Amino acid sequence: MTTETMSGAQLRWPAEWEQQDAVWLSWPHRQDLWQGGLDELLERYAELAAAIATQAEVRINAAAPLHDAIRRLLEGRGVQRYRLYNHPTNDVWCRDHGAIFTRRADGSKQLANWKFNAWGGKFAPWDLDNAIPERMAESLNLPQLKSEFFLEGGAIEGNGEGLLITTEAVLLNPNRNPGCSKKEMEAELHRMLGTTHVFWLGQGIEGDDTDGHIDDMVRFVNREAVVSIVEPDSHSPHYRNLAENNERLQDLRTPGGSRVEIIPLPMPRPLVAQGWRLEQLPASYANFLICNGAVIVPIFMQDKEDDRALGILRECFPGKQVIGIDARRLVIEGGAIHCITQQQPSA
Repeated sequence: MTTETMSGAQLRWPAEWEQQDAVWLSWPHRQDLWQGGLDELLERYAELAAAIATQAEVRINAAAPLHDAIRRLLEGRGVQRYRLYNHPTNDVWCRDHGAIFTRRADGSKQLANWKFNAWGGKFAPWDLDNAIPERMAESLNLPQLKSEFFLEGGAIEGNGEGLLITTEAVLLNPNRNPGCSKKEMEAELHRMLGTTHVFWLGQGIEGDDTDGHIDDMVRFVNREAVVSIVEPDSHSPHYRNLAENNERLQDLRTPGGSRVEIIPLPMPRPLVAQGWRLEQLPASYANFLICNGAVIVPIFMQDKEDDRALGILRECFPGKQVIGIDARRLVIEGGAIHCITQQQPSA
C-alpha cells in the first residue's frame, strides 16, 4: 500500500450512514471521573458494544493491561465481533481524539490527524489522546494527513457530498487556534477532508465543556435533511442559542443549491447534577450514532421525552433499527453516544 497522502479534491469525507467496517471506542478506566460510577459506565459500554457488534466490528483503544477485563465484560454480553488495540488513552471521547476517516480518489482509506488539546486545554493530561490518530494509522497501515490545527470530530458534521456544518464557538475559539480566521479554517477543512462548503452556526447548548459541538445540536439524517434540536421554553438556558442557530439554518443549502430540510428534534427535560462541575448537563438526543442498519440513540430514562425523540428518528431512518441506550452516566462528564464513537467506513 502506498503511504503517499492525498488532500483536498482527492478526498471525500463519507457520511455516517454510508457502509461501515467498524466503530472505534476508547475504553473507560479512570476511577476519578463519573462521580464514582465507573462500574455502571462499563456496563453501558458493554451494552453499546453489543449493539454495534450486530452491525460492524467494535475496535477498542485501551492500554494492554486493561484487555483481559474488557474481554471478560464483552464476552459476558455475548460480544464476539471486536478487536483490542494497545492504544493507551487519557479519556473516553474517541469522536474527538480519534482519527477521522476519509476516502481517497482511488477508493482506499486515509486518516485525518488533527491536533487535540482537550477542548482548549480544559482537562489535562491529553498527551495519550493526542497520539491516538497516529497509533490508529500505524495499526491499520493507512496513510495519514496531518494538520497543525486543533479540531475535535464532534465539532463537525457532514453530508458526504462536500457540505460541512460547524460552530464559531468551537472552531474559531482562541483556546484552539488563536488568530485563525473563518477563511483559514475553511481552507484547512477542505484540505484535510475534501469538503467544499462550510456552513457556520453560532453557540452551543448550555453545560457543554466543548464550547459548543455541533453533534449535540444538528445532525444530517440524509444528504438533504438534518434534525435540529429545538427548545420552546424561553426560560431554558438553551433557548437563545438554539433559536439563533435554527434561524441561521433557514439559509442552509446543499452544494447543488437545494434547500436542506430542517426536522425539529426536542430536548429532554433538564438533567441537573447538584454540586458537580456541570450543574446543567448537556443532554441531547442529537448525539446518536448511525451504524449500518442501526441508529443508537442516547436516552435519559424520561419515558415521554425519550419515546418522542426515538419516534422522530425512526421516521428519519426508515428501515433502520433505532436503539436507545441510557446515557445519564455519560453526560455526567459532558457527552453521549456520538461523542464516544468514531466510525470507520468501508473501502
